[in-house]
Amino acid sequence: QVQLEESGGGSVQVGGSLMLSCAASGNTHKTNFMGWFRQAPGKGREGVGSIYTSTGITYYADSVKGRFTISQDKSRNTVYLQMNNVKFEDTAVYYCVAGSSYESLRPTIVDVEHWGQGTQVTVSS
Repeated sequence: QVQLEESGGGSVQVGGSLMLSCAASGNTHKTNFMGWFRQAPGKGREGVGSIYTSTGITYYADSVKGRFTISQDKSRNTVYLQMNNVKFEDTAVYYCVAGSSYESLRPTIVDVEHWGQGTQVTVSS
């Protein structure tokens, strides 16, 4: 089993920045990517971005490209989501995820094997 602990959520003004962190523990060697999904009120969960932990290959949703960046600290089994120039539509519960997939492909929800509890991000004026 893999445990995922998120931190860093909260309120941010539109156009501002926020960083989320996710620390993984347990059988992390059984997964090859970590990333973030989000769920806005009244909507389904959507992928935000992922990073393959051995190579550092990243994938992003079109809606966040150029604004969000995923990075990792392998020594801490931790991934980060740097959110810049946030928009109202970025308001959602953000979930850290881990799973396995092919590095040539962007991970989808079916590839996710483990979910964090989620952290709220609210963008306000």
